[in-house]
Amino acid sequence: MKYTQRNPAILLLQDGTIFHGKSIGISGKTFGEVCFNTGMTGYQEIFTDPSYAGQIMVTANAHIGIYGVHNDEVDSDGIKIAGLVCKNFSFEYSRPDAESSLLEYFQKAELIGISDVDTRALVSYIRDNGAQNAVICTDGTPVDQLLIQLNNTPDMKGLELASAVSTKEPYFFGDENATYKVAALDFGIKTNILRCLAERDCYVQVFPYNTTLETMQKFNPDGYFLSNGPGDPEPLKDVQKVIQQIIATDKPVFGICLGHQLIGLANGMATYKMFNGHRGINHPILNVISGKGEITSQNHGFAIVKDDLLNNQEFELTHEHLNDGTVAGMRMKNKQVFSVQYHPESSPGPHDSRYLFDQFVNYMK
Repeated sequence: MKYTQRNPAILLLQDGTIFHGKSIGISGKTFGEVCFNTGMTGYQEIFTDPSYAGQIMVTANAHIGIYGVHNDEVDSDGIKIAGLVCKNFSFEYSRPDAESSLLEYFQKAELIGISDVDTRALVSYIRDNGAQNAVICTDGTPVDQLLIQLNNTPDMKGLELASAVSTKEPYFFGDENATYKVAALDFGIKTNILRCLAERDCYVQVFPYNTTLETMQKFNPDGYFLSNGPGDPEPLKDVQKVIQQIIATDKPVFGICLGHQLIGLANGMATYKMFNGHRGINHPILNVISGKGEITSQNHGFAIVKDDLLNNQEFELTHEHLNDGTVAGMRMKNKQVFSVQYHPESSPGPHDSRYLFDQFVNYMK
């Protein structure tokens, strides 16, 4: 890839639909499932969220890059999205303490992006026609060649991506003298989740996604955390067996996003690929237990089959998405095991749901 300047570019969807725009400055092409995020801020946290691995991000906010980038606003070790589609890309930034422009950040990662796209029309198209694979092309490759390559791009359904973003070696996060010890299985864990645990007097050891229970037990944890992550949870068969073993220890278990889906799969529930998923920082949730509403940050394209949860004698529904009634949270009736489909660490997003970390700590007391 090489740096160029404002070349014509296209976004080609798998059904043949083309959206025209301009390259933000890096020549090449990138493939992935196209999705959109409705958040009006927090683009750096979104771009570095491992749950977006393998996805081309369409930002609903019309202006991207105006406040630059900052090291405190990353949620992993680097950019995880496959590519960016936006309306207006800002090559300059106005925030005094920003460390670089978004363009410089993209150049270091060789991330391909396209701007000057009618993103309002594109988001409407995805909403009407569902998520599908796409390619951003900024190097002039003919459309017929791109379509051939697109047809050979794996579909997100059935695609296991946790292994691509999980840590390769265990590591620690927080104060080793903290009161509580948490073993976290990393399917694509966000840094802000670790911060939320550390702020609540937890010392976390983060383990690769395929770690055995026996290995985690050497840490002698007070509880287990199952992280967010990308891709389809269904292929992670061995992980589901480990989660069954974790639940059998009777230690507190907290799952988020992919971790939530894996708890369901480990207990006989099915998951399904959603039509276009939930991605944004303003999704309304009903806490069924308290009767209160929460505004939440979400990023997922798979969900638990609701009837499977309602018919499971060991679980109960705790949170419901108010837009479409999908499962947003659940808990076991006779164990300290609970999970949510959304992101209570809220990076970015409102902090309505951070009480769930307090609940996890209370279980460990």
